[in-house]
Amino acid sequence: MTTITQNRKSADPAGPTSLAYTRDGKRLITAGSNNVIRVYTTGSSGEPINIDECSDSNLAVAASNDFFIVGSEDGAVSQYSLQTYAFDRLLTRCTLPIRDLAISPDGRWAAVASDELEVKLVDTEDMTNTMTLSEQRKSPKHLSFHPSGSHIAVSCTDGTIYIYSLSTETPQLIKKVDGLIRALEADVEICSSAVWHPDGRAFAAPTATRDIQVMSRNDWERQRSFSGGHMGDIIAMAWSPNGALLATAGADRKILLWETLTQKIIARYDYPGVSNIKWHPHENIVSFTSLDGELFIYTNFVTEVNASLLDKSLQPAPFIHDPLSETSGNARKPLANGVKDAAEVRARRRGTPDSLDDILGPDMDVDGDDFVDDDDGAGYFEGVNGNGKRTNDHLDLDDVDGFDVKRRTRHNTWQPKIHNPFQPSSTPWRGNRRYLCLNLIGFVWTVDQDAHHTVTVEFYDREYYRDFHFTDPYLYDKACLNENGTLFSCPLADENPAMIFYRPHETWTARSDWRTPLPAGEDITSISLSDSFVVATTSKNYVRIYTLYGTPFRVYRQKSSPTVTCTSWRDYVLTLGNGPVGGDGSTQLLYTIENIKRDEVCQSEDTVALTEGAEVKSLFFSDNGDPCIYDSTGVLLILQHWRSPGQARWVPLLDTRLLDRLAGGRKEESYWPVAVAQDKFHCIILKGGDRYPYFPRPLLTEFEFKVPCSTTGPEEEDGTAPNEVSRLEETFVRNSLLYSLLEDQVSATNATQAQRTDLKRREVEIDKSLLQLLNVECREGEDRGMKALEIVGLLQDRSGKMLEAAGKVASRYERTVLQEKIGELAEKRLMGLEDED
Repeated sequence: MTTITQNRKSADPAGPTSLAYTRDGKRLITAGSNNVIRVYTTGSSGEPINIDECSDSNLAVAASNDFFIVGSEDGAVSQYSLQTYAFDRLLTRCTLPIRDLAISPDGRWAAVASDELEVKLVDTEDMTNTMTLSEQRKSPKHLSFHPSGSHIAVSCTDGTIYIYSLSTETPQLIKKVDGLIRALEADVEICSSAVWHPDGRAFAAPTATRDIQVMSRNDWERQRSFSGGHMGDIIAMAWSPNGALLATAGADRKILLWETLTQKIIARYDYPGVSNIKWHPHENIVSFTSLDGELFIYTNFVTEVNASLLDKSLQPAPFIHDPLSETSGNARKPLANGVKDAAEVRARRRGTPDSLDDILGPDMDVDGDDFVDDDDGAGYFEGVNGNGKRTNDHLDLDDVDGFDVKRRTRHNTWQPKIHNPFQPSSTPWRGNRRYLCLNLIGFVWTVDQDAHHTVTVEFYDREYYRDFHFTDPYLYDKACLNENGTLFSCPLADENPAMIFYRPHETWTARSDWRTPLPAGEDITSISLSDSFVVATTSKNYVRIYTLYGTPFRVYRQKSSPTVTCTSWRDYVLTLGNGPVGGDGSTQLLYTIENIKRDEVCQSEDTVALTEGAEVKSLFFSDNGDPCIYDSTGVLLILQHWRSPGQARWVPLLDTRLLDRLAGGRKEESYWPVAVAQDKFHCIILKGGDRYPYFPRPLLTEFEFKVPCSTTGPEEEDGTAPNEVSRLEETFVRNSLLYSLLEDQVSATNATQAQRTDLKRREVEIDKSLLQLLNVECREGEDRGMKALEIVGLLQDRSGKMLEAAGKVASRYERTVLQEKIGELAEKRLMGLEDED
């Protein structure tokens, strides 16, 4: 049985004592209220090395492998050598007492926190090279470098944590965290430090309720917490080197050892007056100091029962929903005919009736390691691998192109990059909340309550719809919302099958909602809801279609697989899947559109037009029933002529990167697509580096369509403003596109009188934009006559009214020749002799 060995040493006189391990763990340095610094050697039972040439009242210490620094109450920060164990130089000086010190992981920068408002960053190689962190409103109390050195967390006395990025020449404040830690005086022996987890994705900080709260660096949301342990304030805390354990010391005279995965206490120790605690960088050793000036070095601090936790590799920070542990259902299974282990194949061949081993017998084992012995050291025998081939051990290939060759597998099987499945209008977990659906009808969001979820459905029109809220034991992870009802689905979990749940808004019967489970082992990758059908795509590449009240209507296997997502509108269903591999190693996205009720395929396995490296962010139908996609480059595309097989094409409606509000780099923002309705793009503006909307519910913004035709250039030599021409040309192209979309809809459906009137109006809009272009060309001079006549030929009106108006425009600017040619064109069109080619 492993025994805990306590090495108790009198480090310094009574008072706060700081301690720090070197990064290699070979030495431990302590500094306290007297003018002696002690350096202990790990594993040695001898006396420490004392360094006497130092200031009194040392308040902080930090160490690297070659040196350490000490900060004192007089504001001096001194650097000492670990080779000579002597004072090296005065690194920097502050006018007020030093409160904390930290050295970056590479040993290059020393961070200094004092009672001044600014934090100093001093180059340890060139102390004249300094930087300052100056966004704090109150003095800093604690400092903590990110494990990569790319960020630093500053905890201030006003209860605010400032996170700075050190990736640029000048440090940038990237996050200000309020309400996590409590406000404390600088000299109070209570911890408010943000201690980074070793995996770098989160930090932990003590709260006013004596808990330890974990906050993620990606979205700055609160994750799991270590709660219910201490009855007094948290004094100190430290992660184990692999992040699997957390040690905390409190004013309740307790040191607690927590398991990171479960946030449960696995050990308790009684020690009063602990002021600092540190974990050895590599071994099962924890050291801490007390207010009495004592140093305790505990070997085998984690007992044998839990020591295996320290033997594990780097463990993840405790997230509520860890992105690393959540799978998306698109993992590729190993190929059935994949490469097998050669040793296994060779072993399987042995023992057959005609094998060479059986024929020659055991004395002629040609596969044995002793077939040829290098007994004279000549080097003619070299090891063989599992294939019976000479290895490359004679080559110096320990590091090729930055990869450890020894860790490479025997067979590196190439795998294509596939598009992951996703649910349109859904966001990932952020803390314990996420949106399941966001559209113009309303929004669905869920909260993780550990044992269950709570789901809320809210509507924009609360006079027509009623909000509702329910407890969700099924853990729904997908949802769709329309005018008729709300659709949910839950994932496959343990022995519970994946399930679809539909709840209509209004019914005339007592039984309204319905659930249906999927076959065992089949998970749901996406769902959609229309006025006619419920659609679900699954991990088995099935497309399952149900009526609105749960009757299975159709089941078929999708050709393009693995499936990506789906959407629907009335009787039409669009499915998206992975297709053949392109030249960049990524699979192409293929889509299929079919009319379920008529059992007709409109488009079959056609390609989604994306630029290289782009991904589909959202897929939906417009309010007029035209498929739309929004890609990762910020381009909104709409599908034209999709009802005619083989005629469909993706046309850009809007490139958000070209919006006037983003001109000149004045704003840094992106857009979360919501809908295309009423000839506008409805979206949510995401500020800064945000990728998803979050709570409280953001406001919707709408943008007019703007087809990317040309960029606005400088004014031409003749005084023409290209901005006006570009605007009119874009208007013509946009109106022509919208007219084409509406014309396809009117011809394919039982169009209403309002739709036919709207179609005529759009035709007039096209001609109006052309007449405006004609006016510009005529104004600019006679040399524009050829283009002006071409514009006249594009007029849609066949009654002659628009041609008559074009002639009046030419007459106004005295373009006689152009006016004559317009008259000739009008005569040809009136007599039906216009050349159709």
